[in-house]
Amino acid sequence: MTIAAAAYPLDWLEDWETYEAKLEGWVMDAVGQGADLLVFPEYGAMELASLGGPDVAGDLEAALQHVAGLRPQMEELFARLAHQHECHILAPSGPVIEGSRRLNRASLFAPTGLIGHQDKAIMTRFEREDWSVEGGDGLVLFDTSLGKIGVTICYDSEFPLLARALCEAGAELLLVPSATEAVAGYSRVRIGAMARALENQCVSVQAPTVGPAPWCPAVDENRGAAGLYGPPDAGWPETGVIAQGGLDSPGWVVATVDLAQVTQSRADGTVLLFKHWSEQPKQAEAIKILHEKASSA
Repeated sequence: MTIAAAAYPLDWLEDWETYEAKLEGWVMDAVGQGADLLVFPEYGAMELASLGGPDVAGDLEAALQHVAGLRPQMEELFARLAHQHECHILAPSGPVIEGSRRLNRASLFAPTGLIGHQDKAIMTRFEREDWSVEGGDGLVLFDTSLGKIGVTICYDSEFPLLARALCEAGAELLLVPSATEAVAGYSRVRIGAMARALENQCVSVQAPTVGPAPWCPAVDENRGAAGLYGPPDAGWPETGVIAQGGLDSPGWVVATVDLAQVTQSRADGTVLLFKHWSEQPKQAEAIKILHEKASSA
């Protein structure tokens, strides 16, 4: 399949029609390049805060509430785009409010409609301490016509047991939508995405927000590059980089992957990390502590 990963800028929007036109253009561009699966970033939905005006967009709480309120309308738009263009789309994640809980949710759409959603599992300090956003209720494996897909949202990609659980359940492809305000944060997520592809002998796809959005303090600075990664093994690029865009360069990064190669690598790769994962606990439990002998001088 051909995958398009977005390096997505957050724009000030004067009205809903402007947003629809922007997303229609982005989807048409990716599909025009042959993409079967389009991956948008974490908190890409926060540009919808601009529709509430400067006072709403400039306030952390008001922005969250406004974007959460537009969630049904946004999902209708992405369902229509996926159907119209006959593609799968991981829509930009954004806040949702369920009862007393505030979650960071990414939804996956097929041409036939919404498949389901993945809520971010582990919150960053900003989400916990400034925004009161909570972790979701576990992980989701999306069994699609393209293949078996897991989603680890941004910080989640830095925790190996999450991706491991998804891959043990059958995931061949990990989608990593991200939003990071500094190159250090982008690097952590990119390194995490590459490490998860290495450990699980699978494909990972990072799609970040890029560029400034000074009108919304929740997402005012955005650094990153879109990329697709695989295990550096036979049949894959020796660097593990399938494709990668330039830092802070808006647009799609598009590449074609064969998920049959995931099955091949796991069964008969040069190394068998996925298979040998279970050998770690025995070795880790057998740790010894050796003390340096004091000098007799």
